[in-house]
Amino acid sequence: MIPRSRARAALAFSTALALTVGACSTGASSAPPATPTTAPTSAESACPTSQPAPLPAGETRSVTINTSKGAITLKIEGALSPIAAGNFVALAACGYYDGVVFHRVVPGFVIQGGDPTGTGSGGPGYTIQDEPVTATYQRGTLAMARSSAPNSQGSQFFIVLSDSAEGALASYNTYAIFGEVTGGMDAVDAIAAAADAELPTNPIVMDSVTVATP
Repeated sequence: MIPRSRARAALAFSTALALTVGACSTGASSAPPATPTTAPTSAESACPTSQPAPLPAGETRSVTINTSKGAITLKIEGALSPIAAGNFVALAACGYYDGVVFHRVVPGFVIQGGDPTGTGSGGPGYTIQDEPVTATYQRGTLAMARSSAPNSQGSQFFIVLSDSAEGALASYNTYAIFGEVTGGMDAVDAIAAAADAELPTNPIVMDSVTVATP
């Protein structure tokens, strides 16, 4: 038998998962619109309007997210999820994420961002195809957020805060992993620590997001 305290903790963690990654809307039971809403970006004309080209399996990119809590360096790997990797790199390169916030934070679990509306229901105006999960969720993992609907990934992504999140995320095993944090996990932790609620009152902004080829 599972001790009552552990059962309550498991229930709370399961609920957090459903709210944080399993749905992109602000309500636990409501699903995001089939066609995500959009908001203007500084480089909207240069950004993709449909699924971009995949990042080839042999290629990687280095993406840096600059925030008031420090810089986060990400290694994007085409070998993990070519479609998700190519999509993220294309959006980052066109300035789509500049000024966008980390709109959802669950301490010990994930920080989530990439919605230009900051509400949890926005996206780039298109979605990308699903891909198999080819790696393990762990602290520093970078993956796409989605609803329960097939092919519902757009621009929202999350960074895993703890190895302990692996079990819950793997039970769904639908969030495409396409990279990892290679520097700046202290900044990721600071973003999580700064949140006063799951939907922060003053969410941390991605001041600029840049792409480099190693």
